[in-house]
Amino acid sequence: MEEKRISVLSILVENRESTQKLNEYLSLFGDYIVGRMGIPYREKQISVIAVVLDAPVSVVNALTGKIGSLIGVTAKSLFGKI
Repeated sequence: MEEKRISVLSILVENRESTQKLNEYLSLFGDYIVGRMGIPYREKQISVIAVVLDAPVSVVNALTGKIGSLIGVTAKSLFGKI
């Protein structure tokens, strides 16, 4: 079994039409999510979301790829050494 690591998934949402699918993906991986914070930046018409995960690297990469494939959504992950 692959070792779990703490990571932060940073998400920028520029296309609100992708929000429903984004939330579906986050729900699918909900067992790995430690916490989530979303900040609507109305002035720039984007949303910034930070998701903390405790998951194997392959799981984080899979979620990052799914979210990053959405139109108008950018996702990047940062891994801790823990």
